[in-house]
Amino acid sequence: MHDLLGPLILFAAAMCLTPGPNVVMVTASAANFGFRRTIPQILGITLGFGIMIMAAGLGLAGLFRAEPRLHLVLKYLGAIYLLYLAWRIARADAKGDGGARARPINFVEAMLFTWVNPKGWVTTVGALAAFTTMGGDMLLQTSVIATVLAVACFASVVAWAGFGSAIARFLASRRARLAFNGSMAGLLVLSLVPVFV
Repeated sequence: MHDLLGPLILFAAAMCLTPGPNVVMVTASAANFGFRRTIPQILGITLGFGIMIMAAGLGLAGLFRAEPRLHLVLKYLGAIYLLYLAWRIARADAKGDGGARARPINFVEAMLFTWVNPKGWVTTVGALAAFTTMGGDMLLQTSVIATVLAVACFASVVAWAGFGSAIARFLASRRARLAFNGSMAGLLVLSLVPVFV
Protein backbone atom coordinates (compact mmCIF):
# COMPACT_ATOMS: atom_id res chain seq x y z
CA MET A 1 0.00 0.00 0.00
CA HIS A 2 2.94 2.36 0.69
CA ASP A 3 3.97 2.40 -2.98
CA LEU A 4 0.41 3.40 -3.95
CA LEU A 5 0.13 6.27 -1.45
CA GLY A 6 1.66 8.90 -3.77
CA PRO A 7 -0.61 8.05 -6.71
CA LEU A 8 -3.59 7.86 -4.31
CA ILE A 9 -2.89 11.39 -3.07
CA LEU A 10 -2.66 12.68 -6.66
CA PHE A 11 -5.91 10.89 -7.53
CA ALA A 12 -7.62 12.36 -4.45
CA ALA A 13 -6.44 15.88 -5.31
CA ALA A 14 -7.59 15.60 -8.92
CA MET A 15 -11.00 14.16 -8.04
CA CYS A 16 -11.78 16.28 -4.98
CA LEU A 17 -10.45 19.70 -5.97
CA THR A 18 -12.18 19.82 -9.34
CA PRO A 19 -15.75 21.17 -9.46
CA GLY A 20 -18.61 18.79 -8.80
CA PRO A 21 -21.92 18.89 -6.93
CA ASN A 22 -20.35 19.25 -3.46
CA VAL A 23 -18.17 22.13 -4.63
CA VAL A 24 -21.15 23.89 -6.22
CA MET A 25 -23.15 23.50 -2.99
CA VAL A 26 -20.50 24.87 -0.62
CA THR A 27 -19.58 27.74 -2.96
CA ALA A 28 -23.21 28.79 -3.23
CA SER A 29 -23.79 28.33 0.51
CA ALA A 30 -20.77 30.40 1.54
CA ALA A 31 -21.64 33.12 -0.98
CA ASN A 32 -25.20 33.32 0.36
CA PHE A 33 -24.79 32.60 4.06
CA GLY A 34 -21.10 33.10 4.86
CA PHE A 35 -18.30 30.69 5.70
CA ARG A 36 -19.29 30.14 9.34
CA ARG A 37 -22.85 29.04 8.51
CA THR A 38 -21.42 26.67 5.86
CA ILE A 39 -19.21 24.77 8.35
CA PRO A 40 -21.86 22.12 9.21
CA GLN A 41 -22.25 21.45 5.48
CA ILE A 42 -18.46 21.15 5.07
CA LEU A 43 -18.26 18.67 7.95
CA GLY A 44 -21.29 16.69 6.75
CA ILE A 45 -19.85 16.34 3.24
CA THR A 46 -16.45 15.26 4.58
CA LEU A 47 -17.78 12.73 7.10
CA GLY A 48 -20.41 11.43 4.69
CA PHE A 49 -17.77 10.87 2.02
CA GLY A 50 -15.45 9.00 4.40
CA ILE A 51 -18.28 6.77 5.61
CA MET A 52 -19.41 6.13 2.03
CA ILE A 53 -15.91 4.97 1.05
CA MET A 54 -15.67 2.68 4.08
CA ALA A 55 -19.12 1.21 3.37
CA ALA A 56 -18.33 0.64 -0.29
CA GLY A 57 -14.93 -0.85 0.46
CA LEU A 58 -16.33 -3.21 3.07
CA GLY A 59 -19.24 -4.63 1.11
CA LEU A 60 -21.74 -2.12 -0.22
CA ALA A 61 -20.33 -2.43 -3.74
CA GLY A 62 -20.98 -6.19 -3.57
CA LEU A 63 -24.56 -5.52 -2.52
CA PHE A 64 -25.06 -3.28 -5.56
CA ARG A 65 -23.63 -5.99 -7.84
CA ALA A 66 -25.94 -8.59 -6.30
CA GLU A 67 -29.01 -6.34 -6.47
CA PRO A 68 -28.58 -3.80 -9.32
CA ARG A 69 -32.10 -2.44 -8.79
CA LEU A 70 -30.98 -1.06 -5.42
CA HIS A 71 -28.33 0.97 -7.22
CA LEU A 72 -30.91 2.18 -9.74
CA VAL A 73 -33.26 3.27 -6.95
CA LEU A 74 -30.42 5.12 -5.22
CA LYS A 75 -29.52 6.82 -8.52
CA TYR A 76 -33.06 8.10 -9.13
CA LEU A 77 -33.66 9.13 -5.52
CA GLY A 78 -30.31 10.89 -5.61
CA ALA A 79 -31.25 12.75 -8.79
CA ILE A 80 -34.53 13.90 -7.22
CA TYR A 81 -32.66 15.10 -4.12
CA LEU A 82 -30.09 16.95 -6.24
CA LEU A 83 -32.90 18.66 -8.17
CA TYR A 84 -34.51 19.68 -4.87
CA LEU A 85 -31.21 21.16 -3.68
CA ALA A 86 -30.77 22.98 -7.01
CA TRP A 87 -34.24 24.47 -6.50
CA ARG A 88 -33.21 25.60 -2.99
CA ILE A 89 -30.08 27.25 -4.36
CA ALA A 90 -32.00 29.00 -7.12
CA ARG A 91 -34.49 30.36 -4.58
CA ALA A 92 -31.89 31.36 -1.98
CA ASP A 93 -31.86 35.09 -1.48
CA ALA A 94 -30.27 35.63 1.91
CA LYS A 95 -30.07 39.39 1.39
CA GLY A 96 -33.57 39.80 -0.03
CA ASP A 97 -37.08 39.60 1.45
CA GLY A 98 -36.92 35.84 2.09
CA GLY A 99 -33.57 36.05 3.89
CA ALA A 100 -35.00 35.40 7.34
CA ARG A 101 -36.33 32.00 6.25
CA ALA A 102 -33.38 30.99 4.05
CA ARG A 103 -30.75 28.69 5.51
CA PRO A 104 -27.87 26.59 4.24
CA ILE A 105 -28.23 22.83 4.16
CA ASN A 106 -27.38 21.29 7.51
CA PHE A 107 -24.93 18.57 8.58
CA VAL A 108 -27.30 15.63 8.01
CA GLU A 109 -28.54 16.99 4.67
CA ALA A 110 -24.92 17.38 3.56
CA MET A 111 -24.13 13.77 4.53
CA LEU A 112 -27.16 12.57 2.57
CA PHE A 113 -26.19 14.78 -0.35
CA THR A 114 -22.76 13.17 -0.48
CA TRP A 115 -24.31 9.70 -0.66
CA VAL A 116 -26.32 10.66 -3.75
CA ASN A 117 -23.51 12.60 -5.43
CA PRO A 118 -22.61 10.78 -8.69
CA LYS A 119 -19.06 12.18 -8.70
CA GLY A 120 -18.58 10.89 -5.15
CA TRP A 121 -19.52 7.37 -6.22
CA VAL A 122 -17.26 7.50 -9.29
CA THR A 123 -14.39 8.65 -7.07
CA THR A 124 -15.12 5.98 -4.46
CA VAL A 125 -15.39 3.07 -6.87
CA GLY A 126 -12.39 4.28 -8.89
CA ALA A 127 -10.19 4.61 -5.82
CA LEU A 128 -11.20 1.25 -4.39
CA ALA A 129 -10.61 -0.48 -7.72
CA ALA A 130 -7.25 1.19 -8.36
CA PHE A 131 -5.70 1.31 -4.90
CA THR A 132 -6.64 -1.96 -3.22
CA THR A 133 -4.68 -5.15 -3.78
CA MET A 134 -5.88 -8.74 -3.96
CA GLY A 135 -5.05 -10.59 -0.77
CA GLY A 136 -4.26 -7.39 1.13
CA ASP A 137 -5.82 -6.26 4.39
CA MET A 138 -9.07 -4.81 3.03
CA LEU A 139 -9.92 -2.97 6.25
CA LEU A 140 -6.52 -1.25 6.34
CA GLN A 141 -6.51 -0.44 2.63
CA THR A 142 -10.06 0.92 2.70
CA SER A 143 -9.26 2.96 5.82
CA VAL A 144 -6.22 4.54 4.17
CA ILE A 145 -8.19 5.32 0.99
CA ALA A 146 -11.09 6.76 3.01
CA THR A 147 -8.74 8.92 5.09
CA VAL A 148 -6.80 10.30 2.10
CA LEU A 149 -9.98 11.04 0.13
CA ALA A 150 -11.77 12.57 3.14
CA VAL A 151 -8.81 14.87 3.84
CA ALA A 152 -8.71 15.92 0.17
CA CYS A 153 -12.49 16.42 0.23
CA PHE A 154 -12.24 18.58 3.35
CA ALA A 155 -9.47 20.71 1.83
CA SER A 156 -11.50 21.12 -1.33
CA VAL A 157 -14.78 22.16 0.27
CA VAL A 158 -12.99 24.54 2.65
CA ALA A 159 -11.19 26.17 -0.29
CA TRP A 160 -14.35 26.45 -2.39
CA ALA A 161 -16.35 27.78 0.57
CA GLY A 162 -13.59 30.37 1.03
CA PHE A 163 -14.00 31.30 -2.63
CA GLY A 164 -17.76 31.59 -2.13
CA SER A 165 -17.25 33.88 0.86
CA ALA A 166 -14.80 36.01 -1.12
CA ILE A 167 -17.17 36.56 -4.03
CA ALA A 168 -20.11 37.36 -1.73
CA ARG A 169 -19.16 41.06 -1.73
CA PHE A 170 -19.66 41.13 -5.50
CA LEU A 171 -23.17 39.79 -4.98
CA ALA A 172 -24.44 42.71 -2.91
CA SER A 173 -27.30 43.50 -5.27
CA ARG A 174 -30.32 41.22 -5.27
CA ARG A 175 -30.06 40.88 -9.05
CA ALA A 176 -26.41 39.73 -8.93
CA ARG A 177 -27.19 37.27 -6.13
CA LEU A 178 -30.15 35.79 -8.01
CA ALA A 179 -28.03 35.47 -11.18
CA PHE A 180 -25.27 33.74 -9.21
CA ASN A 181 -27.71 31.40 -7.47
CA GLY A 182 -29.39 30.57 -10.78
CA SER A 183 -25.99 29.75 -12.27
CA MET A 184 -25.05 27.54 -9.32
CA ALA A 185 -28.42 25.74 -9.51
CA GLY A 186 -27.91 25.22 -13.26
CA LEU A 187 -24.44 23.76 -12.67
CA LEU A 188 -25.85 21.36 -10.10
CA VAL A 189 -28.53 20.20 -12.56
CA LEU A 190 -25.87 19.83 -15.29
CA SER A 191 -23.85 17.60 -12.97
CA LEU A 192 -26.68 15.05 -13.31
CA VAL A 193 -26.16 14.66 -17.07
CA PRO A 194 -23.45 11.97 -16.78
CA VAL A 195 -25.74 9.94 -14.52
CA PHE A 196 -28.37 9.55 -17.21
CA VAL A 197 -26.28 9.62 -20.39
